[in-house]
Order: sequence, then C-alpha cells, then structure tokens
Amino acid sequence: MKVSVVRRYESKLGDSDFHPYRTGAWTPNTVEVDATDLDVIAGEIPRDLAGLYLRNTENPLFEAITGRYHPFDGDGMVHALRFQEGRAEYRNRFVKTAGLLAELEAGGALWAGILESPEASQRDGWGARTRMKDASSTDILVHRGEALTTFYQCGDAYRLDPYTLETRGTVHWSEQTQGNPGVRGVFPKGATVSAHPKVDEQTGELLFFNYSKEAPFMHFGVINAEGKLARYVPVPLPGPRLPHDMAFTENYAILNDFPMMWDPERLAKNQHRPVYRPELGSRFGIVRRDGTGSVRWFEASPTYVLHFSNAYEEGDEIILEGYHQGAPIPKRLEGETAIDAFRKSLDMRELQTRLHRWRFNLSTGQTKEAFLDDEVTEFPTIDNRLGGRKHRKVIAMTGEPGHFLFNGLVAYDVERGTKQSYRFPEGVFASESPIAPRTGARGEADGYVVTFVSDLGNDSSECQVFDAGEIARGPIARIRLPHRISSGTHATWVSEEDLAKHRAR
Repeated sequence: MKVSVVRRYESKLGDSDFHPYRTGAWTPNTVEVDATDLDVIAGEIPRDLAGLYLRNTENPLFEAITGRYHPFDGDGMVHALRFQEGRAEYRNRFVKTAGLLAELEAGGALWAGILESPEASQRDGWGARTRMKDASSTDILVHRGEALTTFYQCGDAYRLDPYTLETRGTVHWSEQTQGNPGVRGVFPKGATVSAHPKVDEQTGELLFFNYSKEAPFMHFGVINAEGKLARYVPVPLPGPRLPHDMAFTENYAILNDFPMMWDPERLAKNQHRPVYRPELGSRFGIVRRDGTGSVRWFEASPTYVLHFSNAYEEGDEIILEGYHQGAPIPKRLEGETAIDAFRKSLDMRELQTRLHRWRFNLSTGQTKEAFLDDEVTEFPTIDNRLGGRKHRKVIAMTGEPGHFLFNGLVAYDVERGTKQSYRFPEGVFASESPIAPRTGARGEADGYVVTFVSDLGNDSSECQVFDAGEIARGPIARIRLPHRISSGTHATWVSEEDLAKHRAR
C-alpha cells in the first residue's frame, strides 16, 4: 500500500472528549490521505467490479457552541474507494462548505447545531430551521458525472469531483432557468435542497424537494439530464413539517406530510423542539413528474419515515416501500437521563423501524398498507438501475442496540418474501451498503454489495465486498484501508461505465 498525507487538520475537540458520537466508532478523522495499491487481506477483488464506492460522514472538527452536539451536525467528509481491474485505491476529503471554511478561518464554531438555539449562532446561515451551518454531511449521490453532497435540514448541494473529491462549489440551478422555456416555476436564489434527492438512471433526471417554516412549506423540483431546471413547484402543507426523504416512479414523485413537526407553541417563541402528533395521521402527496395537474393526497396510518427503498407503478396502483416507525419519538421513562433519551432517539430498535409497503390506488383514492418484515432494519438500498421501477432486492442494515451503528446486513427478496442475513463480528460496524452491479450485468442485483467497516478492537478499517446473491456467505474480499475511519451512514455506488459516459460529453 502506498499512502500520502494530503492535509492534517487541527481538531478543537480535545483529548478528553466523552461524547458517544465523537468517540469510539464515531471518532472523527482529521487527516486527508490518498492511498493506492491497497492490501487485500482476504479473498480477491472481482475484476468485473469497476467503479466508485462513495460514503458521506458526519465528522466534526469543532466543539458545539453550547456543548450540545448532535451527530448530524458534523462536517461532511467523503471517503471513496475506486475499484479497477482487481485493484483498489482510497482517498478521503472534507466537503469544503462555506460554513466549514469560515469556521477554519475563525478557529472555532460559528453556528449552533440542531440541539442548540439558533440564537446561539454567531452568523446567519442555512437550513429549514434557519441560522444553521450547512455541513453537507448527510447523503451523497452522483448526477451527470459529479458527486453531490447534501444536508439533512436543507442546504446547498455541493459538487465534488468523484475521483479526486475536490469540492467544486454549489449547484446554481437558479442561474440555469433563463432560456429554458419548458421550466414551470423558478428556483429562487438561496433556495435549498433536502437530504435525499433522487436520480432516475433511466432518464438522467434528478428529483428533489425542500421544506421551510414559510408557506407553502414545501417545493418539489426536477433537474433534467442536461443539468437544467425543468420544474420547481409548490407543494402546500398545513404548516411546517420535518420530511426527510422522497420516492419516485416512472411518472410520479411521492412526497409526504407526516405528523412530525416543530411544536407550534414553542415555534411561536422561536424555539425548535420536534413533536409527534399521531392524531393527525399521515398523508402522501403524489405529483406528476412532468409538472401537470395538482398534488393528489392519500391518507395513511400515522408514522414517520426516514428512508424509502423504492416505488413503482402497477396497474392503477403506486406501490411504495420504506421504513415505517412505530415510535418516532420514543417514550421517555421515569428517571431516564437526558443522554439516555438522546441515545434512544438514534436507536432504530427504539424507533421500531420495519420495512413497510403502501399501495395507493389512483382510481379509488384508497390506501392499503402492510409490514413486509417484523425485524428491525433500516437504511435500504436497491440496484439503482431499477429506481422508480419494480424491484425485488433490497439491502438493509441492522442496528447495534443503544447506538447509531450498523452491525449487520439483511438482503430482502420482497417479491418472494424471503431474506438472508449477515452479522459482523462484535465491535465491527458497517456503513450503508449499496448494490454494485458487475460489469455487463443484466439481471437485478447481478453483482456485489460494498461497505466500509470500522473494527474497534483492532483500531482499523476495511472495505468489504459481498456477493449480492449470497450475503450470508460473508465477504468475498476484505481490503485494508490506510487508517481507521469514522463510522458513517449514507453511501452510493457509481460504475466506471456511467462516469465514462459523462466524461465523453
């Protein structure tokens, strides 16, 4: 393995840090490195695995202003592994957001996190809540040959070179509406993007939404295959909500109105405390991707959903799958400490996240729904070539009790109603694990599953590769990383073939 250090950063967190999401598996990285000819410590890298595994990570450099740090506040850091001809190379880089650059210059935190009051921020900022730092540390996707990172409370979408991870600035869709006669609506300057935009690999379109505290409270947009704004339309809600994800089919986008919101009484005092009101029920808004017609709402059982796996059309129905929460805000027990309650809010077992299916009948307006599994899992991925189309395979993660850590994989066949599982050894924690189709793959999930793991016992990290059809077999290749990396969540896969298409343009 050949390793070169690109840059070292000075952390202001101190050596005596005890926060559960800045220590252990979540210990931040402060060094950016490049590494080639990575060591394969078990198995063999398949030669028909060619592309990039990209994972975003919440990776703080500075202490929270009042000390109330939440892991979603951490600065974005992308870790990337490139597979080519049976070899692998690695690099990691901070996402050079405007907020991070300002704090590096100031030598300390300038913006309050989600657990702190916006009034504690020393500068104006970003986010649906306002006056936050846009850390761009939530999701990562690839559109038109560029990696895009996003922020969970709405922010700018930052552009990165997928190979070098150089930050290229933010998208400027508002500047691209001129001379585009097909645009319906205008993406205002300063408008933001929520955590989980979606790329339709069949059309090349990127679909997104955002939300705020101002009416109409939500907008939906489409960026076409040429990178131009095609649509930006309001989706009126009864008041401010806290949506996180969306889904799409060939012809529709699916948005949501869940009964999770900032407490209206506290919000009137500029206080931001989430409250769950199940008596309001849930609603799903279905809007045509071509911008025609109005939003059509379907009622459903009360819940909150962080992540959807996919959606598709079948006759008169739209089928949506994702993670229904049985307890979106876990009940606080008598005598429970604040840190215990905090841990529960990030524990998928406490949230009771289970794979669920909703059926929306466009003819009758009725909704039918049912659980697909009793096991608690989350963070689903599919073969991205089938986004918006009928799928069978879903890869999901199991969670370590009491922590926001992934200790296993579950591979679902949602058509047959079967699954297979793999559990990592004790003290080894993984990342979201996308499907990576083999070169020339034709069938669904014909390829591999890729993930980063951090091994606390050995203070090391690896990339592990699984056969997508035999998850229970365990990794078929284990590749040593040049340093122990912080745990992380969302990741994506992009093939060399797809990247080459955009380089050729």
